[in-house]
Amino acid sequence: MKKILLSLIAVSFLSACATDPYTGESKVSKTAWGTGIGTAVGAGVGALVGGEKGALIGAGVGAAAGAGTGGYMDIQARKLREKLQGTGVQVARDGQNIRLIMPNAITFNTNEDVMKASANAVLDSVAIVAKEYDKTNLQVIGYTDSTGNDKINIPLSQRRAATVANYLQMRGVNGARISSAGMGASNPIATNATAEGREQNRRVEIYLINAQ
Repeated sequence: MKKILLSLIAVSFLSACATDPYTGESKVSKTAWGTGIGTAVGAGVGALVGGEKGALIGAGVGAAAGAGTGGYMDIQARKLREKLQGTGVQVARDGQNIRLIMPNAITFNTNEDVMKASANAVLDSVAIVAKEYDKTNLQVIGYTDSTGNDKINIPLSQRRAATVANYLQMRGVNGARISSAGMGASNPIATNATAEGREQNRRVEIYLINAQ
């Protein structure tokens, strides 16, 4: 019985490990820990009730419960990284939320709010994941560089964010889950003193927020 329990727990942790598509490193996510703990608890309870057969059944139930409670956002982040690999979109964790950083090179030409065709495939992938995980809300935020002033930059960033939000809704994401805002030149992620830095600051970010 002890060998069975140890084998079940080991398999659950190995299957929940994921390779980061950017670094190639094998990592144990929150999902893995939740799955492993769930397997251990479920198997232990099952063994007490029904011996070896009970341990197997309990491990399966426990693993499912552990994964569900431990990795709802981790799974989404992993799927988004897989779908967006090579697109230039950054997928990052911000606490319990997921942050997608889309540079203007993908989304909009300078001083325009008409979305480039190159953004379609990127947002289609985001929409696919967002529809699958419908307990997540999406907040779309537009940013500009510091060129110009707030009277120009804030409305432009608002229109860009609204364009992205509307596209996601057109692709089947419930509009009640989506909000948008424009922040102009605030919250730069690079220096505005160089052309390269200003290019990075012209961006649209999408936050995926756990609404459970």
